[in-house]
Amino acid sequence: MKTSGLSELEAVLAVARHRSFRAAANELSVSTSALSHAVAALEARIGVRLFNRTTRSVSLSEAGAQFVSSVAPALSTIQAAIEQAGSFRDTPSGTLRINTSLGAANQVMPLFIAFLNRYPEMKIDLVTEGRLIDIVVEGFDAGIRLMDVVPQDMIAVPFGDRQRFAVVGSPAYFARHKPPRTPSDLNAHQCIRSRMPSGSIYQWEFERHGETLRIDGNGPMTLNDAGLMLAAARAGVGLTYLAEWHVNADLEAGTLVRVLEDWTPALDGLCLYYPGRRHVPAGLRALIDMIRDYADENSKREAAKRKRRAPPARVTRR
Repeated sequence: MKTSGLSELEAVLAVARHRSFRAAANELSVSTSALSHAVAALEARIGVRLFNRTTRSVSLSEAGAQFVSSVAPALSTIQAAIEQAGSFRDTPSGTLRINTSLGAANQVMPLFIAFLNRYPEMKIDLVTEGRLIDIVVEGFDAGIRLMDVVPQDMIAVPFGDRQRFAVVGSPAYFARHKPPRTPSDLNAHQCIRSRMPSGSIYQWEFERHGETLRIDGNGPMTLNDAGLMLAAARAGVGLTYLAEWHVNADLEAGTLVRVLEDWTPALDGLCLYYPGRRHVPAGLRALIDMIRDYADENSKREAAKRKRRAPPARVTRR
Protein backbone atom coordinates (compact mmCIF):
# COMPACT_ATOMS: atom_id res chain seq x y z
CA MET A 1 0.00 0.00 0.00
CA LYS A 2 1.24 3.50 -0.71
CA THR A 3 3.02 5.18 2.18
CA SER A 4 1.53 8.62 1.74
CA GLY A 5 -0.28 8.77 5.09
CA LEU A 6 -3.56 8.22 3.26
CA SER A 7 -3.48 4.42 3.27
CA GLU A 8 -6.94 3.92 4.78
CA LEU A 9 -8.57 6.16 2.18
CA GLU A 10 -6.63 4.45 -0.61
CA ALA A 11 -7.79 1.09 0.75
CA VAL A 12 -11.46 2.13 0.69
CA LEU A 13 -11.24 3.48 -2.87
CA ALA A 14 -9.46 0.34 -4.11
CA VAL A 15 -12.14 -1.93 -2.61
CA ALA A 16 -14.85 0.31 -4.08
CA ARG A 17 -13.25 0.03 -7.55
CA HIS A 18 -12.85 -3.72 -7.51
CA ARG A 19 -15.82 -4.75 -5.30
CA SER A 20 -13.34 -7.22 -3.87
CA PHE A 21 -10.91 -7.12 -0.96
CA ARG A 22 -8.62 -9.65 -2.62
CA ALA A 23 -8.40 -7.75 -5.92
CA ALA A 24 -7.89 -4.45 -4.08
CA ALA A 25 -5.13 -6.03 -1.97
CA ASN A 26 -3.39 -7.24 -5.14
CA GLU A 27 -3.53 -3.73 -6.60
CA LEU A 28 -2.04 -2.18 -3.45
CA SER A 29 0.50 -5.00 -2.92
CA VAL A 30 -0.67 -5.79 0.63
CA SER A 31 -2.26 -8.80 2.27
CA THR A 32 -6.03 -9.13 2.27
CA SER A 33 -6.08 -9.11 6.07
CA ALA A 34 -4.05 -5.89 6.24
CA LEU A 35 -6.43 -4.23 3.80
CA SER A 36 -9.47 -5.45 5.73
CA HIS A 37 -8.03 -4.09 8.98
CA ALA A 38 -7.36 -0.70 7.37
CA VAL A 39 -10.95 -0.42 6.14
CA ALA A 40 -12.36 -1.64 9.45
CA ALA A 41 -10.25 0.90 11.35
CA LEU A 42 -11.62 3.75 9.26
CA GLU A 43 -15.20 2.50 9.66
CA ALA A 44 -14.72 2.30 13.44
CA ARG A 45 -13.30 5.81 13.57
CA ILE A 46 -16.11 7.46 11.60
CA GLY A 47 -18.79 5.23 13.13
CA VAL A 48 -20.49 3.93 9.95
CA ARG A 49 -20.20 0.86 7.79
CA LEU A 50 -18.86 1.73 4.33
CA PHE A 51 -19.27 -1.72 2.77
CA ASN A 52 -21.89 -4.44 2.88
CA ARG A 53 -19.99 -7.73 3.05
CA THR A 54 -21.16 -11.27 2.44
CA THR A 55 -19.17 -14.43 1.79
CA ARG A 56 -19.71 -13.91 -1.95
CA SER A 57 -19.84 -10.17 -2.57
CA VAL A 58 -18.75 -6.72 -1.44
CA SER A 59 -20.80 -3.61 -2.17
CA LEU A 60 -20.85 -0.02 -1.00
CA SER A 61 -23.39 0.95 1.63
CA GLU A 62 -25.36 4.16 1.08
CA ALA A 63 -22.98 5.97 3.43
CA GLY A 64 -20.02 4.35 1.65
CA ALA A 65 -21.18 5.49 -1.77
CA GLN A 66 -21.49 9.09 -0.56
CA PHE A 67 -18.13 8.87 1.20
CA VAL A 68 -16.35 7.57 -1.90
CA SER A 69 -17.92 10.17 -4.22
CA SER A 70 -16.68 12.93 -1.90
CA VAL A 71 -13.27 11.52 -1.04
CA ALA A 72 -12.14 10.28 -4.48
CA PRO A 73 -11.69 13.74 -6.09
CA ALA A 74 -10.02 15.15 -2.97
CA LEU A 75 -7.63 12.21 -2.69
CA SER A 76 -6.77 12.50 -6.37
CA THR A 77 -5.92 16.19 -5.85
CA ILE A 78 -3.76 15.38 -2.82
CA GLN A 79 -1.91 12.60 -4.64
CA ALA A 80 -1.32 14.88 -7.63
CA ALA A 81 0.14 17.50 -5.30
CA ILE A 82 2.44 14.90 -3.73
CA GLU A 83 3.53 13.70 -7.17
CA GLN A 84 4.05 17.26 -8.38
CA ALA A 85 6.24 18.05 -5.39
CA GLY A 86 8.17 14.85 -6.05
CA SER A 87 8.78 15.92 -9.65
CA PHE A 88 11.47 18.30 -8.35
CA ARG A 89 13.62 15.27 -7.48
CA ASP A 90 16.63 14.78 -9.71
CA THR A 91 15.58 11.16 -10.42
CA PRO A 92 11.94 10.02 -10.88
CA SER A 93 10.76 7.38 -8.40
CA GLY A 94 7.61 5.45 -7.67
CA THR A 95 5.47 2.87 -9.45
CA LEU A 96 3.75 3.15 -12.82
CA ARG A 97 0.70 0.90 -13.29
CA ILE A 98 0.22 0.20 -16.99
CA ASN A 99 -2.48 -1.86 -18.71
CA THR A 100 -1.93 -3.43 -22.12
CA SER A 101 -2.40 -6.58 -24.18
CA LEU A 102 0.01 -9.50 -24.05
CA GLY A 103 1.10 -9.00 -27.66
CA ALA A 104 1.79 -5.31 -27.10
CA ALA A 105 3.67 -6.10 -23.87
CA ASN A 106 6.02 -8.40 -25.77
CA GLN A 107 6.79 -5.57 -28.18
CA VAL A 108 7.41 -2.86 -25.60
CA MET A 109 9.30 -4.96 -23.03
CA PRO A 110 12.76 -3.86 -24.32
CA LEU A 111 11.70 -0.23 -23.88
CA PHE A 112 10.52 -0.88 -20.31
CA ILE A 113 13.80 -2.61 -19.46
CA ALA A 114 15.74 0.36 -20.85
CA PHE A 115 13.51 2.71 -18.84
CA LEU A 116 14.17 0.85 -15.57
CA ASN A 117 17.90 0.81 -16.29
CA ARG A 118 17.85 4.56 -16.80
CA TYR A 119 15.66 5.25 -13.75
CA PRO A 120 16.52 2.63 -11.10
CA GLU A 121 14.18 4.17 -8.52
CA MET A 122 11.15 3.54 -10.76
CA LYS A 123 9.01 0.39 -10.78
CA ILE A 124 6.57 -0.80 -13.46
CA ASP A 125 3.44 -2.79 -12.57
CA LEU A 126 2.34 -4.19 -15.95
CA VAL A 127 -1.06 -5.88 -16.27
CA THR A 128 -1.90 -7.67 -19.55
CA GLU A 129 -5.41 -8.52 -20.69
CA GLY A 130 -7.25 -8.69 -23.99
CA ARG A 131 -10.23 -6.54 -23.05
CA LEU A 132 -10.09 -2.76 -23.31
CA ILE A 133 -10.73 -1.24 -19.89
CA ASP A 134 -11.26 2.22 -18.39
CA ILE A 135 -7.76 2.85 -17.05
CA VAL A 136 -8.97 5.66 -14.78
CA VAL A 137 -11.66 3.58 -13.08
CA GLU A 138 -9.31 0.60 -12.74
CA GLY A 139 -6.55 2.70 -11.18
CA PHE A 140 -3.90 2.64 -13.94
CA ASP A 141 -1.55 5.48 -14.77
CA ALA A 142 -1.51 4.66 -18.49
CA GLY A 143 -2.36 2.07 -21.11
CA ILE A 144 -0.71 0.80 -24.28
CA ARG A 145 -2.90 -0.24 -27.22
CA LEU A 146 -3.20 0.14 -30.96
CA MET A 147 -4.01 3.75 -31.80
CA ASP A 148 -7.41 3.02 -33.37
CA VAL A 149 -8.90 1.64 -30.11
CA VAL A 150 -7.69 4.37 -27.74
CA PRO A 151 -10.59 6.42 -26.25
CA GLN A 152 -10.81 9.90 -27.73
CA ASP A 153 -10.70 11.63 -24.34
CA MET A 154 -7.18 10.30 -23.71
CA ILE A 155 -3.83 11.84 -24.63
CA ALA A 156 -2.03 9.41 -26.97
CA VAL A 157 1.73 9.21 -27.52
CA PRO A 158 2.45 7.06 -30.61
CA PHE A 159 5.56 4.95 -30.89
CA GLY A 160 6.81 1.92 -32.72
CA ASP A 161 6.26 0.81 -36.29
CA ARG A 162 2.94 0.87 -38.07
CA GLN A 163 1.25 -2.51 -37.64
CA ARG A 164 -0.01 -4.98 -40.21
CA PHE A 165 -2.04 -8.15 -39.96
CA ALA A 166 -1.26 -11.32 -41.88
CA VAL A 167 -3.17 -14.34 -43.17
CA VAL A 168 -0.99 -17.40 -42.74
CA GLY A 169 -1.15 -21.18 -43.09
CA SER A 170 1.29 -24.08 -42.93
CA PRO A 171 3.07 -25.55 -45.97
CA ALA A 172 1.18 -28.79 -45.30
CA TYR A 173 -2.14 -26.93 -45.48
CA PHE A 174 -1.24 -25.31 -48.80
CA ALA A 175 -0.16 -28.69 -50.14
CA ARG A 176 -3.84 -29.65 -49.83
CA HIS A 177 -5.46 -26.30 -50.67
CA LYS A 178 -4.89 -23.73 -53.39
CA PRO A 179 -3.75 -20.41 -51.85
CA PRO A 180 -6.46 -17.71 -51.88
CA ARG A 181 -5.92 -14.85 -54.34
CA THR A 182 -8.66 -12.57 -52.95
CA PRO A 183 -10.39 -12.36 -49.55
CA SER A 184 -13.54 -13.83 -51.12
CA ASP A 185 -11.60 -17.03 -51.81
CA LEU A 186 -11.44 -17.58 -48.04
CA ASN A 187 -15.02 -18.87 -48.19
CA ALA A 188 -13.57 -22.07 -49.64
CA HIS A 189 -10.91 -22.41 -46.92
CA GLN A 190 -10.72 -23.62 -43.33
CA CYS A 191 -10.36 -20.51 -41.15
CA ILE A 192 -9.32 -20.52 -37.51
CA ARG A 193 -11.75 -18.02 -36.04
CA SER A 194 -10.86 -15.56 -33.28
CA ARG A 195 -13.14 -14.83 -30.32
CA MET A 196 -12.78 -11.31 -28.90
CA PRO A 197 -12.69 -10.59 -25.13
CA SER A 198 -16.28 -9.29 -25.50
CA GLY A 199 -17.35 -12.74 -26.75
CA SER A 200 -17.97 -11.68 -30.35
CA ILE A 201 -16.23 -13.29 -33.31
CA TYR A 202 -13.60 -11.10 -34.95
CA GLN A 203 -14.14 -10.49 -38.67
CA TRP A 204 -10.98 -10.45 -40.76
CA GLU A 205 -10.41 -6.99 -42.25
CA PHE A 206 -8.98 -6.33 -45.72
CA GLU A 207 -8.38 -3.28 -47.89
CA ARG A 208 -6.91 -2.64 -51.34
CA HIS A 209 -7.26 0.25 -53.78
CA GLY A 210 -10.01 1.80 -51.66
CA GLU A 211 -12.02 -1.43 -51.46
CA THR A 212 -12.63 -2.73 -47.93
CA LEU A 213 -13.92 -6.15 -46.95
CA ARG A 214 -14.76 -7.98 -43.73
CA ILE A 215 -14.73 -11.77 -43.82
CA ASP A 216 -16.28 -14.03 -41.20
CA GLY A 217 -14.64 -17.28 -42.28
CA ASN A 218 -15.84 -20.75 -41.48
CA GLY A 219 -13.62 -23.35 -39.91
CA PRO A 220 -13.25 -26.17 -37.41
CA MET A 221 -11.86 -24.10 -34.51
CA THR A 222 -12.69 -20.87 -32.68
CA LEU A 223 -9.99 -19.71 -30.25
CA ASN A 224 -9.30 -16.68 -28.06
CA ASP A 225 -5.53 -16.87 -27.73
CA ALA A 226 -2.93 -15.97 -30.36
CA GLY A 227 -0.57 -18.72 -29.21
CA LEU A 228 -3.26 -21.36 -29.68
CA MET A 229 -4.11 -19.97 -33.12
CA LEU A 230 -0.46 -20.20 -34.14
CA ALA A 231 -0.23 -23.79 -32.90
CA ALA A 232 -3.35 -24.74 -34.84
CA ALA A 233 -2.09 -23.04 -38.00
CA ARG A 234 1.32 -24.75 -37.73
CA ALA A 235 -0.48 -28.10 -37.39
CA GLY A 236 -2.32 -27.49 -40.67
CA VAL A 237 -5.77 -27.02 -39.16
CA GLY A 238 -6.43 -23.95 -41.31
CA LEU A 239 -5.59 -20.31 -41.96
CA THR A 240 -5.30 -17.75 -39.21
CA TYR A 241 -5.30 -13.93 -39.16
CA LEU A 242 -2.90 -12.36 -36.68
CA ALA A 243 -0.73 -9.30 -36.19
CA GLU A 244 2.66 -9.55 -37.88
CA TRP A 245 4.53 -9.53 -34.58
CA HIS A 246 2.91 -12.90 -33.77
CA VAL A 247 3.86 -14.60 -37.04
CA ASN A 248 7.18 -13.05 -38.14
CA ALA A 249 9.33 -15.76 -36.52
CA ASP A 250 7.31 -18.51 -38.21
CA LEU A 251 7.48 -16.76 -41.58
CA GLU A 252 11.26 -16.50 -41.29
CA ALA A 253 11.52 -20.16 -40.24
CA GLY A 254 9.21 -21.32 -43.04
CA THR A 255 6.76 -23.00 -40.66
CA LEU A 256 4.02 -20.67 -41.91
CA VAL A 257 3.36 -19.15 -45.33
CA ARG A 258 1.72 -15.76 -45.87
CA VAL A 259 -1.06 -15.07 -48.38
CA LEU A 260 -3.17 -12.03 -49.36
CA GLU A 261 -0.33 -9.70 -48.34
CA ASP A 262 -1.45 -6.99 -50.76
CA TRP A 263 -4.84 -6.92 -49.01
CA THR A 264 -3.46 -6.07 -45.54
CA PRO A 265 -2.16 -2.47 -45.52
CA ALA A 266 -0.26 -0.95 -42.61
CA LEU A 267 -2.33 0.52 -39.78
CA ASP A 268 -1.50 3.01 -37.04
CA GLY A 269 0.73 1.31 -34.49
CA LEU A 270 0.91 1.21 -30.73
CA CYS A 271 0.66 4.23 -28.47
CA LEU A 272 0.86 4.96 -24.79
CA TYR A 273 -2.23 6.82 -23.57
CA TYR A 274 -3.18 8.52 -20.32
CA PRO A 275 -5.93 10.82 -19.01
CA GLY A 276 -5.66 14.50 -19.86
CA ARG A 277 -5.23 15.81 -16.37
CA ARG A 278 -3.37 18.95 -15.33
CA HIS A 279 -0.38 17.18 -13.77
CA VAL A 280 1.53 14.20 -15.15
CA PRO A 281 3.62 12.29 -12.57
CA ALA A 282 7.37 12.63 -13.02
CA GLY A 283 7.81 8.91 -13.72
CA LEU A 284 5.16 8.91 -16.43
CA ARG A 285 6.61 12.09 -17.93
CA ALA A 286 10.03 10.41 -18.07
CA LEU A 287 8.53 7.38 -19.83
CA ILE A 288 6.70 9.63 -22.32
CA ASP A 289 9.94 11.50 -23.10
CA MET A 290 11.72 8.18 -23.63
CA ILE A 291 8.96 6.93 -25.95
CA ARG A 292 9.15 10.12 -28.02
CA ASP A 293 12.94 9.76 -28.30
CA TYR A 294 12.45 6.15 -29.39
CA ALA A 295 9.83 7.18 -31.98
CA ASP A 296 12.14 9.88 -33.38
CA GLU A 297 15.03 7.42 -33.68
CA ASN A 298 12.75 4.87 -35.34
CA SER A 299 11.55 7.47 -37.87
CA LYS A 300 15.16 8.31 -38.74
CA ARG A 301 15.96 4.62 -39.23
CA GLU A 302 12.95 4.13 -41.50
CA ALA A 303 13.86 7.22 -43.53
CA ALA A 304 17.40 5.90 -43.95
CA LYS A 305 16.04 2.53 -45.12
CA ARG A 306 13.78 4.21 -47.69
CA LYS A 307 16.72 6.29 -48.92
CA ARG A 308 18.87 3.17 -49.38
CA ARG A 309 16.08 1.41 -51.29
CA ALA A 310 15.39 4.38 -53.57
CA PRO A 311 16.75 3.98 -57.13
CA PRO A 312 19.65 6.27 -58.04
CA ALA A 313 18.75 9.52 -59.77
CA ARG A 314 19.09 9.35 -63.51
CA VAL A 315 21.42 11.85 -65.16
CA THR A 316 20.22 13.22 -68.46
CA ARG A 317 23.01 14.00 -70.90
CA ARG A 318 22.60 16.63 -73.52
